[in-house]
Amino acid sequence: MAQIIIDTIKPKYAKALEQLQRKTFPTLGEDELMLEKHFLRHCEIFPEGNFVALIERKVVGLGAGFLCNFDFEHPNHTFMEMIDGGYFTNHDPNGVWYYGSDISVHPKYRRRGIGKRLYEARKNCVKVLNRRGIVAGGLIPGYVNYKDTLTVLEYAEKVAKGKIYDSTLSFQIKQGFQFRGMIENYLEDSASDNWATLIVWENPDYTG
Repeated sequence: MAQIIIDTIKPKYAKALEQLQRKTFPTLGEDELMLEKHFLRHCEIFPEGNFVALIERKVVGLGAGFLCNFDFEHPNHTFMEMIDGGYFTNHDPNGVWYYGSDISVHPKYRRRGIGKRLYEARKNCVKVLNRRGIVAGGLIPGYVNYKDTLTVLEYAEKVAKGKIYDSTLSFQIKQGFQFRGMIENYLEDSASDNWATLIVWENPDYTG
């Protein structure tokens, strides 16, 4: 099997990353995709915290995010507001939390451990920078099959307890994330009824 290389984001990857977004999220509207211009901005703002997965020099995965001071007492937010339409201008170099905006893998290269490697790169970045951890809003695509029988919170709680498998949330929990609640009207997504899960990974080595 070809070797997976994880690199930090660079301008030379920007165009391929836009193509990856279009391939990974074919149903999203143009204003909901991160484009070449956004990735070029990420290179300027926080290159050490944005990652690209390569196989034989082909861009096959992305791990994007920025630093912030997340308010857990008022966790509700929209995805597009948080990432400023993809430009990451909410990045705070002194922020204690890494906000994970997106981990995506090209459909042809899934189930090869690329997502896990991208999560590991994020965790390592957080440890090197001595930040408290990673926070993110995760979609729950499997909820579409349970809408008639469970509320979205009931579904997420059952997934968190391992009673139901969700392709996104179950994987995130396996990577060490904890389910902390729900975010309403996070992103237009029919499968999740526009909800997202608030998930957190705490850095065990953090010294504040």
